Amino acid sequence: MTTERLLLLDSASLYFRAFYGVPDQRSSADEHPTNALRGFLDMIATLVNAHRPTHLVACWDNDWRPQFRVDLIPSYKAHRVGEPAGSASAPAAGDAPDQAHPASADTAAEEVPDDLAPQVPLIVDALSALGIARLGADGYEADDVIGTMVERYRGRMAIDVVTGDRDLLQLIDDTHCVRVLYTGKGGVREPDQGTETYLRDKYAVPNGEAYLDMSILRGDTSDGLPGVKGIGDKTAAQLIAAHGSLAGLREAVESGHPSIKGARRANLEAAAAYLDVAPQVVRVVRDAPVADVDVALPTAVADTRLLSELASTYGITNPINRVLAALQIP
Repeated sequence: MTTERLLLLDSASLYFRAFYGVPDQRSSADEHPTNALRGFLDMIATLVNAHRPTHLVACWDNDWRPQFRVDLIPSYKAHRVGEPAGSASAPAAGDAPDQAHPASADTAAEEVPDDLAPQVPLIVDALSALGIARLGADGYEADDVIGTMVERYRGRMAIDVVTGDRDLLQLIDDTHCVRVLYTGKGGVREPDQGTETYLRDKYAVPNGEAYLDMSILRGDTSDGLPGVKGIGDKTAAQLIAAHGSLAGLREAVESGHPSIKGARRANLEAAAAYLDVAPQVVRVVRDAPVADVDVALPTAVADTRLLSELASTYGITNPINRVLAALQIP
């Protein structure tokens, strides 16, 4: 293993957090909102300073609710659906369309706060101007881009995944130096250090694969995944430990194993249709069609004119300078 380190950002997770966590400094509603943009740039500066990556990718949701997942579990993220994407007005600023969650006019868009939507094209422009790689794949979520990048680079360099989404804890892999910096509680300044020790201490599972199995049993209401009735983190971990895996547990249920009885057996049997398809929905894709581009940290500003325009138009000189300082770009 080299001393190189790849930092993978779950971009939407971070800019949503920035939007809700960074104060809106506007003196008038007529001014363009910038709190998510400022917060996102400050997060990049903080992460680069703290973890000193040699490579960096802002991973993107080209499809926030992929059809292949909805086909298997129609409730998947259904409660987050807003108006059809085609009914939205054009972005208030930026040359690019709102690329938070691109969709055709016939598909549903994710419900995004009114003051956040026009900031996403500015985040796209800022990343482009700075020369920071931004990667997505049509028909796939950022989770799948991250999973694909982990598969592509594991064993070649250490990898840190930055996210507020527990689903990505399935990628933890001490053997290949894949860590998840979970921002759900401490933010980017004090993230949980997601290693296999963390999984054992917090969830009583030994590795990312076991966490995946546990999370399927538990379900996740925030993603519209019902899980199995009566099974939470603790029980799910115990069942996985006792039977080795979700597949082993299901074999035990089907074979009438005496340790699984009563209401628990009934609930597992009732959830059979869900358990048939949930692994394909919850498991991140490792082979999405993600472009193979240079993801090394930029050593120079990619578009000086655009960066200057963003700084002067939206008053973000200080956040930009903090990113440039973290990247050691004069």
